[in-house]
Amino acid sequence: MVTCPSRLTSRCEPMRSNSDSDPDPDPDPDPDKMSLDELRTEIQGIDREIVELIARRTYVADTIARVKQDRGLPTTDEEQEQQVMARAGDNARQFDVDANLVKAIFRLLIELNKIEQNQFTQPDSEPEDAGYE
Repeated sequence: MVTCPSRLTSRCEPMRSNSDSDPDPDPDPDPDKMSLDELRTEIQGIDREIVELIARRTYVADTIARVKQDRGLPTTDEEQEQQVMARAGDNARQFDVDANLVKAIFRLLIELNKIEQNQFTQPDSEPEDAGYE
């Protein structure tokens, strides 16, 4: 599992899980000494966590769509989108990740959520093909 301090200024280093079911005598392994298979397993776990977080974010965004509909609010909130993008850039810099890349990913997430929110608020319309499969 990768552990990253909240104020990390350099990239996170891969770390193995230190659970009871998988004891690891070295709590801070050297990534250069990990095998290619171990590193790929690390990436697989991270990829799964990313997808899980996207699913959680989408669920919350769907809940927001319901609240907006109940309150008669528009689907798009430019001010909120700007705040999300600013936070994405700040978080990227905090973890020494390319801010433009992170912002591009968040732009995709926002657009995905807009499509889903529009489908929720207009249930009689045919789902748009967002080009994602």
